[in-house]
Amino acid sequence: QVQLVESGGGLVQAGGSLRLSCAASARTFSNYAMGWFRQAPGKEREFVAVISRTGGSTYYADSVKGRFTISRDNAKNTVYLQMNSLKPEDTAVYYCAGKGGGISWTRRSYDYWGQGTQVTVSS
Repeated sequence: QVQLVESGGGLVQAGGSLRLSCAASARTFSNYAMGWFRQAPGKEREFVAVISRTGGSTYYADSVKGRFTISRDNAKNTVYLQMNSLKPEDTAVYYCAGKGGGISWTRRSYDYWGQGTQVTVSS
């Protein structure tokens, strides 16, 4: 199986920044589009960002566009989420996810999921 492990979450004040990392145990990491999702307490898990296999294409949820940047380093089997200008409403557990083929914004299309990392943004 493909294992995904997120790191980099924590507590930050509004307006601050965090950089999340997701390390994948996959020999063919470049075969997977990689996405980030998040889930706040009592809410549905929602799409945040996705990056294509080679990093040539990205897509963001409107709520984070202009503030978050997804990137990947296929040589290191790692995908990143740079989060700037954080808001309290960004507070959630953030999940890394992978899927074969092209990019997608639907969580049901993803085959592999990490354990999640908590991001808390204080007012």
